[in-house]
Amino acid sequence: MSSPRMTRKPADPLAGAARLATPGEWLAFAEKVYARERPALGQVATNAHDEALYLLLHTLGLPLDSEGGVLARQLTAAERAKIEAVFRRRICERTPAAYLTREAWLGEHRFYVDERVIIPRSYLLEIIPAQLDGWLPPGAKVRRAVDVCTGSGCLAILLAHRFPAARVDACDLSADALAVAKINVRDHRLGRRVRLWESDVFDSVPPAHYDLILSNPPYEPSALVEAQAPEFAAEPRLAHDGGRDGLTIIRKLLAQARTRLAPHGLVVIEVGGLRPAIDREFAALQPHWLSTEDGTDCVCLFQAARLGQISPLLLPLHLAHG
Repeated sequence: MSSPRMTRKPADPLAGAARLATPGEWLAFAEKVYARERPALGQVATNAHDEALYLLLHTLGLPLDSEGGVLARQLTAAERAKIEAVFRRRICERTPAAYLTREAWLGEHRFYVDERVIIPRSYLLEIIPAQLDGWLPPGAKVRRAVDVCTGSGCLAILLAHRFPAARVDACDLSADALAVAKINVRDHRLGRRVRLWESDVFDSVPPAHYDLILSNPPYEPSALVEAQAPEFAAEPRLAHDGGRDGLTIIRKLLAQARTRLAPHGLVVIEVGGLRPAIDREFAALQPHWLSTEDGTDCVCLFQAARLGQISPLLLPLHLAHG
């Protein structure tokens, strides 16, 4: 007679954490755990050291620019318990770090985030201050701008900081996301200059002519969204899913932008891995690709002059009638 099969209890990823006495010991331990458990990175930091250090400092209420000496301080029992609880949620539950801390940083700017929005991260952070002015005519100023698919409102706020004389619209289909954006607009004291609209692209945004239309839209093909790591699946699907080929929102945005741009206006869109598809489908619009520090060059720029010169009869059917 065979005996019942024994079920082995899964190993505790944080076994041994109770003996860790300093933040430095926790940091070294966490890096080993990250290497073994392989949680997805890229939402807050691109490597385990930086994310683990960020979580440690935030959990202990220490400044993110703290000197290295803080890693040698002795932890109290309460602090050790608090740190372990945070890393259990991060490693065992695969909760994104920014949802644990309720914040995300783009450069020097802090934004409130929670599970209602995608965690702010964008190559437009480097594009906005360094490259947009060069595409405008000499002496032209950005007086009206819009951030389409604004999510947490972070890019609209970056635009308002970069162009202090501009009025900035920000639109999103998600009422939940706009509730978070409202918090960030208030926290950055931009309520008089940044206006939020619940809208599917421009459908419910009052007519205006913009000097700059900016967007980091949903651009992942649906099949890729289905296979996302748990950390990315924890974010709202609406913020990721760009339809069968990833281009659904981008097509609509370009179609509606034709009547929303000032004569010298620009459309700037972050498109992830869709560069070949953009070059193929929108070749007539002559997309320009802006350089990024890591060489991915995944931000494209369209000029109003080119959008306006293309006859609707020459556009793809979905673009001409968008």
